[in-house]
Amino acid sequence: MNTYILIKDIQKELQGYLDKNLSIGFVPTMGALHDGHLSLLRRSKQENDVTVCSIFVNPIQFTNQQDLTGYPRMIEQDSKLLTEEEIDILFAPEVDEMYPPGEESRMDLDFGRLDKVMEGKYRPGHFNGVAVVVRKFFDIIRPARAYFGKKDFQQLTVIRHMVEALQLPVEIVPCETVRESDGLAMSSRNLMLSISERQLASRIYDVLMFTKANAGSVPVKKLQVMAQKRLAETPEFRIDYFEIVDKQTLLPVGSWDCPEQILACTALYLGEIRLIDNMELFS
Repeated sequence: MNTYILIKDIQKELQGYLDKNLSIGFVPTMGALHDGHLSLLRRSKQENDVTVCSIFVNPIQFTNQQDLTGYPRMIEQDSKLLTEEEIDILFAPEVDEMYPPGEESRMDLDFGRLDKVMEGKYRPGHFNGVAVVVRKFFDIIRPARAYFGKKDFQQLTVIRHMVEALQLPVEIVPCETVRESDGLAMSSRNLMLSISERQLASRIYDVLMFTKANAGSVPVKKLQVMAQKRLAETPEFRIDYFEIVDKQTLLPVGSWDCPEQILACTALYLGEIRLIDNMELFS
């Protein structure tokens, strides 16, 4: 595996592949890699000639400085894991490489309501930061395909919108959420939970499964309230939201009329750690 920290160096290698019309698959990460990331990388390897993984803790998508400072960083362990998986290229730039001093770090693109509901409501500016860094990576790497997990469904929706609006020549490939044996969605943030918090965290999955089991038979608003109450039964949870929404607009639904389009989404704090999850209710 070749590792690069400078844009000009990775572009030089990738140009050789592009000149040979070889396809590049790309998996952007913030490191602290787990089986969820590896599932994206393995799919990229199956579908492309070359796979690039980036590791970059993107400061402009954090709305909480403490969250940014505490985010797990384990580049040596991650690099070893990527080598074992036979990933072709790791791109691990420093902040100044991605954001040179004086460079504008905002994107002038109208996302409609996509970046204002749910995560956007509680983390204003978060998705602009995500869009900026993903666009930068696309420009640097020029992938044929980029792989994103459905666990961050709102992020996936925002990125799809950006690609369509800017007519970027990359296919966005959504991948299923990978879960622990007790159902907790895999996340780098899980490493930051205490042992007792980790045991409680699986209750998020339990509530999503309860919602899925009752979808279609209980009115939407009533079921949403029931799910919120179930989450609130765990006093250690500080709930930001639990919403049942349309997968395309991310706006609340009032009925079960289009079941294939309906998603339950939640975000909460457990201790100081913010966890998000979602579930398609009729898949």
